[in-house]
Amino acid sequence: MILQPSRDTDSIGVDLTPVIDMVFMLLIFFLVATTFQQQEREAKVALPQAAASAPISSAMREIVVNVTRDGTMIVNSRPLDADALRSMLAAAVAQNPGQKVNIRGDREASYGMVARALDVCKQAGIAEPFLQTIPTRERGAH
Repeated sequence: MILQPSRDTDSIGVDLTPVIDMVFMLLIFFLVATTFQQQEREAKVALPQAAASAPISSAMREIVVNVTRDGTMIVNSRPLDADALRSMLAAAVAQNPGQKVNIRGDREASYGMVARALDVCKQAGIAEPFLQTIPTRERGAH
């Protein structure tokens, strides 16, 4: 008589070996990448001085101008009139000639109000203000 193992004793499970291998590979990747970044920062480089130096992150920050449905222009939660916005943008352009501006116009705002914000950007020296929209739904999806 031949004994066959019953199906109850066979264990059904997930083989975690590939998952563990992938976790170790990611861990090694991030350790190596962090080490290289640290070595770049610790390199003995004598940086030159500049009168208009500023951290890259603050100089390259994008300015967002919100135009509400009643035409109010808001930057950093502060309502601004056209002159105040123009002077703020001109100062930003003086610090960073490639300053990016994103205009977000309310869909209920009149076209003239959004055009006024675009005009103020152009007057302040913003080369290409970006008019933000959201993608439309696909046809048939309601």
